[in-house]
Amino acid sequence: MPSFERLNAYQPYALAALRIITALLFIEHGTMKLFAFPIPQGDGGPLSTIALIAALLEVIGGIAILVGFLTRPVAFILSGEMAVAYFMAHNPRGFFPAVNGGGEAILYCFVFLFLVFAGAGAFAIDKRNA
Repeated sequence: MPSFERLNAYQPYALAALRIITALLFIEHGTMKLFAFPIPQGDGGPLSTIALIAALLEVIGGIAILVGFLTRPVAFILSGEMAVAYFMAHNPRGFFPAVNGGGEAILYCFVFLFLVFAGAGAFAIDKRNA
């Protein structure tokens, strides 16, 4: 059986890759709402207050996660945002995520929850103060 122990040395870098890629994808959801970039989300009309708050959390929180600034508290807030998004926007359309389109919201929720406990990993502003 091969030993994977030597891979432990790369754990902070793998965590950073997860954090950075997740943040980039998450920011895109906010820019779709705020700037219709790369495509508009919804009907293109004015955002409701809750959609505006979600978009700002996605862009500002996503940037904070991207650079690893206040990663744990920001990830906690974003995890909660995604839980609320799932139950408000997706769950009413059906129980199963494949039916209600909520798979991404669940995945973001748990990746952000993981970052609350795991921290930022390598290449983070948080690491500069440690």
